[in-house]
Amino acid sequence: MTALSIGKGVSLNSAAELEAALRQIGATRYHSLHPFHRLLHGGKLNKGQVQAWALNRYYYQSTIPIKDAVVISRFRDRAIRQEWRHRIEDHDGEAGSEGGIERWLKLTEGLGLDTAYVESTEGILPATRFAVEAYVHFCRDRTPLEAIASSLTELFAPNLHEERISGMLKHYDFVNPDIMSYFSRRLQQAPRDAGFALAYVREHATTPAEREAVCNALIFKTNVLWVQLDALYHAYVEGHVPPGAFVPKESREEG
Repeated sequence: MTALSIGKGVSLNSAAELEAALRQIGATRYHSLHPFHRLLHGGKLNKGQVQAWALNRYYYQSTIPIKDAVVISRFRDRAIRQEWRHRIEDHDGEAGSEGGIERWLKLTEGLGLDTAYVESTEGILPATRFAVEAYVHFCRDRTPLEAIASSLTELFAPNLHEERISGMLKHYDFVNPDIMSYFSRRLQQAPRDAGFALAYVREHATTPAEREAVCNALIFKTNVLWVQLDALYHAYVEGHVPPGAFVPKESREEG
């Protein structure tokens, strides 16, 4: 068995050790640690930079139900498909009910972005597109166990959402609670989703090799999230916006 990327000497001989390793990955690799998030939550970005973040993140958010449909397609077990299905409904919504994608568009609209432009994904960064599509391909091509394991970043999302809500409302006068509704809703949804996925991998990863695969799937997912912020930082903090990508109207507008 190859060494885990989280460090040598990691023992994966039980479900408890697997969970401990997963939580260590989150503590050291989750994108809450990225410098871009510190700028975003600390009020250090101008409105155009916040727009760029919301625009690019829309592509990830709008692809989640596609990814989840791929995960569902991997399972013959009807009970698992039934359990996983609500994730699609959470993001796509149902007739007469608002879903996560609509709530994200409420955010981008509240930040002054044209909805048709956001939905076109025309202005997103190349790295955003490549990273998100890599996540879909991972769930399609790797084992069903790894597909579910890759969703385990949801274990760490609620703390990030709380930090984001409080920080952005405090520091930006162009942000209000209504446009932050995506994050407040995920405070209830993410723990439920993470609980199922964690229980699944604890039960079904029964060998050290399978537990290692679960850990590496989570590492892959943290990389998917991290590289999107790398691209945002390079383009909109350091100022290297690639051709065709979104360029904010205001070069600087203090929040």
